Amino acid sequence: MRDACEDVILCRRPDATERLIALAESYKGKSPDQEQAAQEWRGWAVEKRLEYALVKGMDAYIVADTEEMRASTAERGGRPIGVIEGPLMDGMNVVGDLFGSGKMFLPQVVKSARVMKKAVAHLVPFIEAEKKAGARPKGRIVMATVKGDVHDIGKNIVGVVLQCNGYEVIDLGVMVPWSKILDTAREQHADMIGLSGLITPSLDEMVTVAEEMQRADMCLPLLIGGATTSKVHTALRIDPAYSGPVIHVLDASRAVGVASKLLSDTLRDEFVEQTACEYDTVREARAGKTKSELLPLAEAREKGFAADMADKAPPPREPGVRVFHEWPLADLRECFDWTPFFRAWELAGTFPSILEDEVVGESARSLYADAQAMLDRIVTEEWLVAKGTCGLWPCRREGDDVVLENGTRLPFLRQQVKKSRDRANFCLADFIDPAGDWIGGFAVGIHGIEPHSERFKAASDDYSDILFKALADRFAEAFAERLHQHVRTTVWGYAEGEQLTNEALIREQYRGIRPAPGYPACPDHSLKPLLFDLLGGEAGTGISLTESFAMLPASAVSGFYFAHPDSQYFGVARIGRDQLEDYAARRGVTVEAAERWLRPNLD
Repeated sequence: MRDACEDVILCRRPDATERLIALAESYKGKSPDQEQAAQEWRGWAVEKRLEYALVKGMDAYIVADTEEMRASTAERGGRPIGVIEGPLMDGMNVVGDLFGSGKMFLPQVVKSARVMKKAVAHLVPFIEAEKKAGARPKGRIVMATVKGDVHDIGKNIVGVVLQCNGYEVIDLGVMVPWSKILDTAREQHADMIGLSGLITPSLDEMVTVAEEMQRADMCLPLLIGGATTSKVHTALRIDPAYSGPVIHVLDASRAVGVASKLLSDTLRDEFVEQTACEYDTVREARAGKTKSELLPLAEAREKGFAADMADKAPPPREPGVRVFHEWPLADLRECFDWTPFFRAWELAGTFPSILEDEVVGESARSLYADAQAMLDRIVTEEWLVAKGTCGLWPCRREGDDVVLENGTRLPFLRQQVKKSRDRANFCLADFIDPAGDWIGGFAVGIHGIEPHSERFKAASDDYSDILFKALADRFAEAFAERLHQHVRTTVWGYAEGEQLTNEALIREQYRGIRPAPGYPACPDHSLKPLLFDLLGGEAGTGISLTESFAMLPASAVSGFYFAHPDSQYFGVARIGRDQLEDYAARRGVTVEAAERWLRPNLD
């Protein structure tokens, strides 16, 4: 302890802080009796110690125990690969069984993977020295986030879970074109391909991958996953494009079961046939389903929302564009919405009650403690930079468009589904006064993620990497919320004196909305370039856009500001051919281009 403290104070080694934190954590909340009890497992046989370390996610002694097991194996004439195939895989099988039975949860599994990787890393030089092949995996899976998409947290989690269960995962990263995916699958003799995507344009890219696999006469199973994907979309769009097995994987907990069935000599055919039948049922149900009636666009516009423009917000105090080069991370930490953080780790529940949940509470508390410890370092050591831009511009409404004084036209979509009881068919333009009004926009991004992510990856620490990226996402969402509050109370000033708790902010108990391109009220991602141009482009926002309109850095949020007290969130949902053609004309693009952008919403 003294040496560790002096290392920090005297700056004697670059990893002094990490070592002191790890040492402090080992003593955290333990009495001498508890410490003695906790060390009893150190007297067990080395095989059991390895299993215990893997199940508990403890890496303090893993290298020493792995070396002891290797030396013991060598004395008996065994090979170092036997340590992986034997006690280490036995321990990971226990982890897999506990996870599959619901007795262990995702954060613990990822910690176990970290321990396993450290053990394997110690053995690799000995295995290479023998110049013999390593352990045979249960299966080899090529995984990628498709071209145009930069999100990878979900993909990384699935990859870790598969690796924990003995599968070899070849992770190609993000923004991967179909050609690289197919070429790698061939070169590596993969058993299956897994695709991930978060933004809606990724759905079309997944169809492209399936079509190219069909054109190449491939027969590998194709796994589909990601927040915007669904069994219905897979059945309707992706499965018809490829004659091989196409399986939608709902979450990480299902990935192992799907992979094991697809690679089983006895279960594969039945599983593939069952899935195909389920997709046929989905398609038949969709074909025979009576959809909600769509109104003609002209009639939907007649039923639009009539806002009382006497209540519109006053002109802003500080019009134009403002750039915030470095918003304090400590301030953003105070307005985190933690519930989505736990959902990213597949822990169901609402914060803070999830911490006391009978099923996942223990895992949630441990994860929350780890998050707080990492947040302390992120903030005090300034790992990240929060940069944001907002703008407020004079405008007016023209039909379903909002036209800015500088001539920029922002076209929005209108609900066309027929409603009961004279309810309005909303369009965001309904909240803007035709006689003259104001609209705002913003973009916030969390910069500096890559160096730390690479550091964690180099240390085979998937747990810290996923935790770090999940926290970066929380910073981005918190920044969007905090900047909106600043605009309401200061920059625009229509809500001066607003005093809301963080809980009230999370529940959006304030005046005004900030709908984002790509989300239900504004489902077209292609509006982002228009918004970014207003905010000064990449130079002004510090954020770049991919060809599919995903934002870089990945932890970023953008959207529009509407200040009318009646403004509210809604879903555009299905639109008709008449609105598609009208929208294309308003955007000045071909109907085919608009069709690509709006495909998920087309009738």
